[in-house]
Amino acid sequence: MSTKPSKNILLRGYVVLVFIFVFTPILTSFVFSVNSDRFPTIPLGHFTTHWYETIFADPDVWDAFRISGIVSITVAILATFIGFCTAYTDYRYNFTGKALYLSLALLPPTIPLVIMGLAMLALLARINMSGEIYSIVVSHVVLCSPFAMAVIRMRLAQIDPNLESAAWNLGASNWRAMREVIVPFCLPAIASAFCLTAAVSFDEFAVAWFVSGLNKTVPVIILEILQGNTDPQINAIGSIVFITSMTLVVLAQLILMRKTINQTTTGI
Repeated sequence: MSTKPSKNILLRGYVVLVFIFVFTPILTSFVFSVNSDRFPTIPLGHFTTHWYETIFADPDVWDAFRISGIVSITVAILATFIGFCTAYTDYRYNFTGKALYLSLALLPPTIPLVIMGLAMLALLARINMSGEIYSIVVSHVVLCSPFAMAVIRMRLAQIDPNLESAAWNLGASNWRAMREVIVPFCLPAIASAFCLTAAVSFDEFAVAWFVSGLNKTVPVIILEILQGNTDPQINAIGSIVFITSMTLVVLAQLILMRKTINQTTTGI
């Protein structure tokens, strides 16, 4: 009788330790971002928002956030669309070479980011597309589309396989069945994939560093500030990036969890 409660306590303790291990460096960075001392030392100085005021007064930082925002939203739209098309193709059709098709579709996240960055730079430079905002967009779409595909494909695996056929039998065209059956069913996964790919794009550094040229994203400008000195501005920028990314990831998870809970409750 006492074994199960003790296992639950150990499991909860383990989860707490994992969270402490993961989030302690991030919380430390946030603490030092509101610390008056320039160097991260103990004891701390007094509370200040000076480092946030400094970055908000820097036009280069604002420009980096603008570029990162444009890139992440554009990438999220394109990657989610491509991911949906890829997932639906896998769900609906059987064809020769399907295994190769899926392997290639899921390949980009398995490639080291430095190799991916070098490859994208070589390709984009050859066709005179390197060093522009759309260079980052193209590179990030390649990187993020597999994440969207995986999320949407998991959702499609839950659909009744006869549902779309029933719509066809009732006179719906392929496009109408897609619009009124498949897309509404996948909408939570589509929204989740959008948030997830936006977060991945917003955080990505290595590929953006190779292809961005003078169009610096937030991770790239963090490296630029970091080189050669210890600057508390990095803690302030990093805290904002972390909050933005975590918000997107949590939203993605909440959307999927809410749909799962509704299905469990209603049985639909």
